[in-house]
Amino acid sequence: MQGSIATSTTNLETASHEALHDAHTAHAEHPDLRVFGLIVFLISEGMLFFGLFAAYLTFRSVATAWPPEGTPELELLLPGINTIILVSSSFVIHQADSAIKENKVRAAQLWFLATFVMGAVFIAGQIYEYQHLEFGLTTNLFASTFYVLTGFHGLHVIIGLTLIAAVLVRSLKAGHYSNTSHFGIEAASVYWHFVDIVWIILFLLLYIL
Repeated sequence: MQGSIATSTTNLETASHEALHDAHTAHAEHPDLRVFGLIVFLISEGMLFFGLFAAYLTFRSVATAWPPEGTPELELLLPGINTIILVSSSFVIHQADSAIKENKVRAAQLWFLATFVMGAVFIAGQIYEYQHLEFGLTTNLFASTFYVLTGFHGLHVIIGLTLIAAVLVRSLKAGHYSNTSHFGIEAASVYWHFVDIVWIILFLLLYIL
């Protein structure tokens, strides 16, 4: 009887090892679909912004004057500072990604927290700008496109801040993120870089060109 039990136990352990091996093999053979989903999501978001950029450039090309005569000139100081803050935050969040790959969870948390603060300052600066602009959403076509483009981007910054906050909360659970398991940190970082690149294009179109 004992020999039978021992044999059964050995067979069970062997089967378990084989099942784990098969699972690891299957995982290695198939790419992480989360990465694919993130790529598809960013492509779709990029197409949305591309459509908005195309509409803006179309309006600008057919207008006799752009911005229309009588439109107050945009200030560059605050948006310029905001741009520096947001672009700098990309380098900051990259440090978080680098830290977690070295299994420095605490450092990654601090870099993410710094990125969150910088993003929040950017949103606060944009709200302040809205409150002091001398034109409204329906003033003219330029004003409408300005609010749509910057507002849509601001919404994406808020989404990015939500992702960063979620990562920070989840990182408080011991062992949740490590150098071998950190997709959430990478996904939030890639999305934040995307948001920053979009803002650079918007800043050039609306404030510089």
